[in-house]
Amino acid sequence: MNAQTLSELFLRWQANQIDWATVEDQLRIAFAGVAPTPEALVDLDRARRCGYPEVVFGAGKSPEAVLRIFQAQRTAGQNAFATRVTDEQANVVCAKFPETRHNSLGQTLTLLHFAPEIRGRVVVVTAGTSDRSVAEEAVETARWMGCEVDLVVDVGVAGPQRLLDHRDRFAAADSLVVLAGMEGALPSVIAGWVAVPVIAVPTSIGYGAHLGGFAALLGMLNSCAANVAVVNIDAGFKGGYLAGVIARRRHGTDS
Repeated sequence: MNAQTLSELFLRWQANQIDWATVEDQLRIAFAGVAPTPEALVDLDRARRCGYPEVVFGAGKSPEAVLRIFQAQRTAGQNAFATRVTDEQANVVCAKFPETRHNSLGQTLTLLHFAPEIRGRVVVVTAGTSDRSVAEEAVETARWMGCEVDLVVDVGVAGPQRLLDHRDRFAAADSLVVLAGMEGALPSVIAGWVAVPVIAVPTSIGYGAHLGGFAALLGMLNSCAANVAVVNIDAGFKGGYLAGVIARRRHGTDS
């Protein structure tokens, strides 16, 4: 709970919008650093420890569970973000909080209690349009963290001339997220052109010997380019998060 949220809590009590028992409950939760819900123990202290609030992994959760976690974070004055959400989950959350942004392609939900200061620039790049859903997850993640985000789509190695038009955009970024399926060559190619950290995200796009993304994963892990780091298959969130941390810290430490 930050100073603004604490002030808002007491102002609501003074205006008789909430009773003193509610104030005590919120203070107890804030000092404990955990908000219990029927399904989860929401880690409200993570923003202090790690710079950003806990992110909700929507897969397997009921719509009501996601909503209760978002409510707990909003009450604590934190921005909320969820990945791998279904349309049903999104509809329940958006009905309660209409200001929530739902990216149906990226399967994310973003609910801002406050607008973060925009700091750092991330460029997300896809080899093909089939990688777009994972790319959107990365884009929404970095935006939730407060980064300026640029998306470049469909510039894979089958048409390498397409990359040349974007070299200046890549070089101006603080960090890059590069997604590719098939043989996963694109991160290595881009990394050879820039002095920028490249977060490679293998995607589960390809034919039989692609093995659901393992071929791309192994290709990226064996990259000859020294500025490439690799995350898990289809892990757009992890790629966007790492790129966001790098980009924002280049322009001032988060607290």
